[in-house]
Amino acid sequence: MAALASAVVVAGAATGLTAAAGDGERTTARPDTTASPVLEQLPAVPTPSVSPSASVKVSPSPGPTRTVRGSPAPSVSSKRPSRPAAQSDGLYRHPRSQVLDWVGANRDDPRRPLIESRIAAQPAAVWFPAYNPGAVTRQVRDVTAAAAAAGRTPVLVPYAIPDRDCGGASEGGAPGLDAYDAWMEDFAAGLGEGPVIVILEPDAVALSDCLSTGERTDRFASLARAGRTLRAANPLARVYFDGGHSGWHTAAKQAAALRDAGAATSGDGIFTNVSNFHRTADEAAYARRVLAALGGPPGLGAVIDTSRNGNGAPRAGEWCDPAGRALGRTPTTDTGLAGIDAYLWVKLPGESDGCKGSAGSFTPDYAYELATG
Repeated sequence: MAALASAVVVAGAATGLTAAAGDGERTTARPDTTASPVLEQLPAVPTPSVSPSASVKVSPSPGPTRTVRGSPAPSVSSKRPSRPAAQSDGLYRHPRSQVLDWVGANRDDPRRPLIESRIAAQPAAVWFPAYNPGAVTRQVRDVTAAAAAAGRTPVLVPYAIPDRDCGGASEGGAPGLDAYDAWMEDFAAGLGEGPVIVILEPDAVALSDCLSTGERTDRFASLARAGRTLRAANPLARVYFDGGHSGWHTAAKQAAALRDAGAATSGDGIFTNVSNFHRTADEAAYARRVLAALGGPPGLGAVIDTSRNGNGAPRAGEWCDPAGRALGRTPTTDTGLAGIDAYLWVKLPGESDGCKGSAGSFTPDYAYELATG
């Protein structure tokens, strides 16, 4: 089996992200059991598995994605002028998360100052991994309204596609695509009118090979509808589709799948490296190849998860809380690179993939390792 890319692990009730990849390496980015920012009762998050990432609370994030191989392709440099991005210093930090809970409860812990300043103080994505019709609109609105009041841009991760994670640790989602389409309409109804970044369904495209041809076609059609729904609900929403990562599919293969999923017509670009560890330079080069192969329209861009990629990817097969990793670039929309719209922390650093702690749970030893790596 070729190396997969990234897998998100979700577990518990609304926490964070994780991903893993092939040949012992996770390929996807699903959420973990950890808690990311959360307002009151937020959605639950998946558990670690060999695929995708994430949850609202800012719930736990998924684990690393598996890695395959990348393929060269031309680069893309233009950005879509009509859909403004957030200010570089304006990303939203949800006031509740597992790391913030830990910091508040452990003021005397010698690790606390570093974890607080290097991780807890940074803006991170908020995951919505629960299929909860009737509740998700309010949950999304709680986040977007708070962000708007603060003059900042939230990063949201809807994670409820049916058959997510191909039956792995983060399995779950809506009972069917009709139900998912309706849930996505409810999700979009909470977006408000301010700038917002949406990381649409980690692993839904890159980890779709487990589906039959018909199932894949239906999923991609639903993702295209989701992108249109989100952008129609809020013209300032920037919607990014699943681009996998540089160690997974070739750029040509990923671009073909993204095209079928409507990324070129229903989105603003792609995201890569969710819950994974690949270096920013490698991801930027890969994202540009994918965008070039996708073929436009002009202005499509990419966002990269830099939460744990400071030291690059571990050896093949080491995807679960691998040693020797480090925090990557802090979140910003000012990357200085044409075609790269933002560096984001989609997976919250310190949320375990399931080895140093239970999947999705905040693990201070792991967080401290990343902060000092």
